[in-house]
Amino acid sequence: MTENQTWVPEFILQGFLLSPRMQVLLCGLFSLLYTFTLLGNGVILGLIWLDCKLHTPMYFFLSHLAIVDISYATNNVPKMLANLLAKKKSISFAPCIMQTFLYMAFAHTECLILVMMSYDRYAAICQPSQYSVIMGWKVSTTMAVASWACGFLLALIHIVLILRLPFCGPHEINHFFCEILSVLKLVCADTTLNQIVIFAASVFILVGPLCFVLVSYTRILIAILKIQSGEGRRKAFSTCSSHLCVVGLFFGSAIVMYMAPKSQHPEMQQKILSLFYSLFNPMLNPLIYSLRNTEVKGAVKRVLWKQRSR
Repeated sequence: MTENQTWVPEFILQGFLLSPRMQVLLCGLFSLLYTFTLLGNGVILGLIWLDCKLHTPMYFFLSHLAIVDISYATNNVPKMLANLLAKKKSISFAPCIMQTFLYMAFAHTECLILVMMSYDRYAAICQPSQYSVIMGWKVSTTMAVASWACGFLLALIHIVLILRLPFCGPHEINHFFCEILSVLKLVCADTTLNQIVIFAASVFILVGPLCFVLVSYTRILIAILKIQSGEGRRKAFSTCSSHLCVVGLFFGSAIVMYMAPKSQHPEMQQKILSLFYSLFNPMLNPLIYSLRNTEVKGAVKRVLWKQRSR
């Protein structure tokens, strides 16, 4: 090593090492999934905006989740699609670091938004008489702002720790975007502090919130079983099961990626899980909430009826 170089001109994203024909097919498939992601989350946002009955804290947080999903997918997928068709799969240093920052920021924010949604369901089902006080608009707005601020602050800490390190080659990232663990493999210095911070952040942003969610839903389940009305019980189960599906998908894949022991093929494991994060999870979230939620179905009918009546 003749020179420690912190600012490198560009990185090469290896992406998926497949035949050109297969990469074109994947580009078409991923483009379709990305379009569904934008449309699905866009429809959720539109329904919440247009239907007054969805102007509640629960759907306020759901709108933030949709925004995070759109942002998360848009941060990673377009560059991946371009590289599937390009011969030179490069990305400049500054956009790469920005992609890493936004990837971490949106992931942290989504985690915290899911926690806020579980607390909202706990307050609605376990303390219905005090719900309007516990989850007033001022409180809900504060919780949402705190989730975004905390998510971006944690991501900034990771980026600051990365930028203090030298990059001196090779400059090939074995991933389809600038994922933080893959970027750290290009550093020619001790990354122990970075690894410790990543693990600590995972405990703080994954294990702690997951425990909170599980405790909340244990109490919610007990409260649901005490509901006398069969219709009320079904409605509560429908809403909470939708949220639990999303929580399971998000936290499960995140814990496997950042806290579970590495497989024999860690790079491929990271790519598959990151693909799940970037495409499948953001696409599935609006489907889960719309297909299993009677209020969202009702909002679709009301909005369509209003459009026909004009």
